[in-house]
Amino acid sequence: MKKAARQLSLVKGDHQYLFRYQPGNEADVIGAFASLASDGSTEFDWFDAAVLSYQMGRRLEVELDELRS
Repeated sequence: MKKAARQLSLVKGDHQYLFRYQPGNEADVIGAFASLASDGSTEFDWFDAAVLSYQMGRRLEVELDELRS
């Protein structure tokens, strides 16, 4: 059974960043955050990467808590 895709989004000024990924690919998404943050041609910065990484971690924490219950 295929797990449902997950999604994170960030609206910053006139830009909207949307990240869709399959469970288990979190490290790849964090790598994408880092690539965007280090690219000077985007408005996406390290704070944005930290916020989205935090949101991803909180989601994983909630899912783990649900599995333990």
